[in-house]
Amino acid sequence: MRMIRDYHFVEPSDRGATVAIGNFDGVHRGHQAVIDLARRAAPDAPLGVMTFEPHPREYFAPDAPPFRLMRSETRAHRLEKLGVERLYELNFNTALSSLTPEEFARDVISEGLGLTHIVVGADFCFGKGRAGTAQDLERFGAELGFGVTILPLIEHSDVAVSSTAIRKALSEARPRDAAAMLGHWHRIDGEVIGGEQRGRELGYPTANMSIEGLHQPAFGVYAVLVDVLDGPHQGSYHGAASLGVRPMFNGEQPNIETFLFDFSGDLYGATLSVGLVEFLRPELTFDGLDALIAQMEADCAKAREILTAL
Repeated sequence: MRMIRDYHFVEPSDRGATVAIGNFDGVHRGHQAVIDLARRAAPDAPLGVMTFEPHPREYFAPDAPPFRLMRSETRAHRLEKLGVERLYELNFNTALSSLTPEEFARDVISEGLGLTHIVVGADFCFGKGRAGTAQDLERFGAELGFGVTILPLIEHSDVAVSSTAIRKALSEARPRDAAAMLGHWHRIDGEVIGGEQRGRELGYPTANMSIEGLHQPAFGVYAVLVDVLDGPHQGSYHGAASLGVRPMFNGEQPNIETFLFDFSGDLYGATLSVGLVEFLRPELTFDGLDALIAQMEADCAKAREILTAL
C-alpha cells in the first residue's frame, strides 16, 4: 500500500484512483462497506482511501479527552488488510481546514489528486465548517468530472453503525456489541513497555502497554485475544488483561496489562495487538495480596473458558 500525504505533490501513478473518504476511526462495518463499494465502482482503478491526520476533532479540540479507537498506524494496517492500494493520509492543517467545499472538491479531489470516483457515507460533511454535504459533493463531481456514490448508513440492532456508537459500547463494558459494529474485535495496539513487575512477583507476569491518546474502554478485567506482531514470540495467544489505573497499587496513569496464557518469554519492545472479547469485572481493591491472587486465578479461569468457546 502506497502512502500519499500531500495533494500538491502526487506521482502520476497515484492519480486516477477510486477513493472512499472519511476518518475511518475503527475501520468499522460502515467504513468497510464504503471501501467495498469503492472497489466495485471502478474495479480496474486503484482502490484508495482518503483520510486525515491528525483527526480533525483532535486538530480543533487538542485538549479534549482522548477519543480515538485506533492510532494512525493501526488504521493503516487494517486498511491494507482490506486491500486498499493507496492511502491518501492528508495533513490536516490550517490550509486544508480553510478550504471551502468547492475548493476542496476542485483543489484536492480533482486537480490535486486526480481522483476518478469518490464514495462517501450519507452523513459525510466536508470543507470549512463542515459546510459541504454528500449531495454537494455529487454536484461538484458532475461539474469537475469525477463520479460520486453515496452509501446509506448501516444499522446494527436499530443503531446506526458509527465510531460514536462503538465508543459508547466500549465505555459501557460491551465489547461484543462494539465488535458486532466493528466487524472485528476492538484492539489496542502498542509496544510493550517496562512496568513495576508486580504481576511477575504475584505469579502473573504481564505485558504493559500505554493507552495514551486512545478512547478508554470501561476499566476492569477482560478476556482477550493477543497477537504478538513481531519478535521471536510472534504468534497468537489467549489471555486476560487489566485495563485501568490499578487501584490496589494507587496507580494514576491508565494502561493495559496483559497476561498471556501458557507463555514463557520476554516481550519487552515487542508490538502487541490486544483484542477485547468480554468484560469480566470492574477494577477492585482487595484486602491483601492473597485475595488479589485468588481473584486473578478466578479471572484467568473464566477467560480461558470464554476464549476456548470462541
